[in-house]
Amino acid sequence: MEVVGYEEGTLLYQGVEAGHAAKVNEVIAIVGKAGTDISAYISQLTSGGQAATTSVAAANPAKEPTQTSTPIAASNSNGRILASPLAKKLASEKGIDLAAVSGSGDGGRIIKKDIDLFVPSAAPGESKTAASIPQPQFIPSSQEGYTDVPVSQMRKTIARRLGESKFSAPHFYLTMEINMDTAMAARTSMNEISPVKISFNDMLIKASAAALRKHADVNSSWMGDFIRQNHHIHIGSAVAMPDGLIVPVIRFADQKSLSQIAAEAKTLYGKAKDKKLQPNEFSGNTFTISNLGMMDIDEFTAIINPPDSAILAVGRIKEVVVKKADGFGVTHLMKVTLSCDHRSVDGAVGAAFLQTLKAFMENPVNMLV
Repeated sequence: MEVVGYEEGTLLYQGVEAGHAAKVNEVIAIVGKAGTDISAYISQLTSGGQAATTSVAAANPAKEPTQTSTPIAASNSNGRILASPLAKKLASEKGIDLAAVSGSGDGGRIIKKDIDLFVPSAAPGESKTAASIPQPQFIPSSQEGYTDVPVSQMRKTIARRLGESKFSAPHFYLTMEINMDTAMAARTSMNEISPVKISFNDMLIKASAAALRKHADVNSSWMGDFIRQNHHIHIGSAVAMPDGLIVPVIRFADQKSLSQIAAEAKTLYGKAKDKKLQPNEFSGNTFTISNLGMMDIDEFTAIINPPDSAILAVGRIKEVVVKKADGFGVTHLMKVTLSCDHRSVDGAVGAAFLQTLKAFMENPVNMLV
């Protein structure tokens, strides 16, 4: 399995040799600024301690201690501030000086909770409210300017994988309108008894899983010399993150009820936003859904998420005036677009899948049978 390192830097320590398996929570590597003293980390590792709680630890140069009236973070004999890699990353993102944070972990170690609860002290003559609010920097409109934003490891990985998908898999697109009137009424009724709120996206996950059971060609992967038709159905649901998209996976979605899907999806989305997803929770997808309806997007096309053969792009539910009987009325339509890998999915196959999906969404009771 490919492990993404979310920190930039030089490889300072390799904990697992190539070709060997890593134990759970074992340090695979330490990266940081070239020349950083990591003897304390190595000492802990060789003595049976754990220098970090994640697979890839980031070693940052030690900060010089400063005189301050706020609690001082614990440090080791080398003057290095003791903090978990996640706490260091959050502090860097929020512009927090670790020297001003009091650690609540073992031995005064700074952990995530300390960063989340940290409130900066006001400078002399400055109110705490003003000190805690970053001041925006305005560039006069008469001057040209730009900001170079470093590309994170996560963004680099996303760019590489999607670039490979877009330019190696011949994409084609199929768009269909779905009448959501019955689905909206059904969702309202289901949420009256469901232990967890069911969303339209949860219904799409269930409907897609049920449709994939009838169209095995869409639930497949192009393997070069052969096409792998998956017997299991794992639905990925894309979630937008500051660093890019991540795709939590609902496993065996066809075998789960709508309330089970809703509960699992809610848990996975929360973990994704807190950056706590485990590798097995965002891998193994056989089909993916990307939903931008909540952002008022009518329709769009999505790039296939490898190793899938298709991805469903979902737009918003839109009120449309239509002719009904002798007059006019309002109906609710939603557009979906299926991106297909033409190497493994033909146009007629993709169209048949969409017809089945449409039938399930327009009469949700059918997918519960």
